[in-house]
Amino acid sequence: MTFIHTLATAWERNDSLLCVGLDPDPARFPAHLHGRDDAIFEFCKTIVAATADLVCAFKPQIAYFAAQRAEDQLEALIAHIHAAYPCIPVILDAKRGDIGDTAAQYAVEAFERFQADALTVNPYMGRDSIAPYLAYPDKGVILLCRTSNPGGSDVQALEVGGEQLYERIARLTAKEWNSSGQCALVVGATYPAELARVRALVGDMPLLTPGIGAQGGDIAAVVQAGQTRNGTGLILNSSRAILYAGADEHYAQFARQSAQAARDAINVQRTKS
Repeated sequence: MTFIHTLATAWERNDSLLCVGLDPDPARFPAHLHGRDDAIFEFCKTIVAATADLVCAFKPQIAYFAAQRAEDQLEALIAHIHAAYPCIPVILDAKRGDIGDTAAQYAVEAFERFQADALTVNPYMGRDSIAPYLAYPDKGVILLCRTSNPGGSDVQALEVGGEQLYERIARLTAKEWNSSGQCALVVGATYPAELARVRALVGDMPLLTPGIGAQGGDIAAVVQAGQTRNGTGLILNSSRAILYAGADEHYAQFARQSAQAARDAINVQRTKS
């Protein structure tokens, strides 16, 4: 089953556009996990169990695992999600960007070693830098387009041939790079006007939209700007606001409550066919 098909199934099955970002910071873990060799895996596994019926995807951020020398726990976590919740796709957030043989190795890392269903990729080195990822047609390739951070405007808003650079990326992705129908774009929730512009450029392509949690993106504006005609099309990511909603041994209960509140707030704004 392809990433796009699994994602569409999760949208419908869980009636959800919410993605939980898995950004494990051991300094913020509850006390009972301190000192455990598998603390990162256990923390994330518990969050996944508490929220799996409320989400359309999980998105582990590789830096949080690599910084703790916990890549083995990332492998185990993705394998666990696939085994326990096979209808929920896993997006590896790594924002890889390189050319030729190096990009090919990053593709092997993401899709063969970690078995991710999709990968975030930096497209600013052009078509040949994303080609190795596109060689896995069942996998999702999610390209940075208009990111949620304020500094994104330094580059992404530059005028290029009569349009802004993020618009050029959206056009190239939709018209030239998405021949296998596997691409998606990252467009931040903090820029709903640009989100609406990207939606107009790319049709029903999925949009990974971070920023509705701790970054303060307006859910109503984001859903209205980015949803497709059938009320889907978005992967609305929240990480810290869900992961660290509670700080004690009951953290999973608080994470579930936060995820359910986010899922329900999103659904209030959707226009479903």
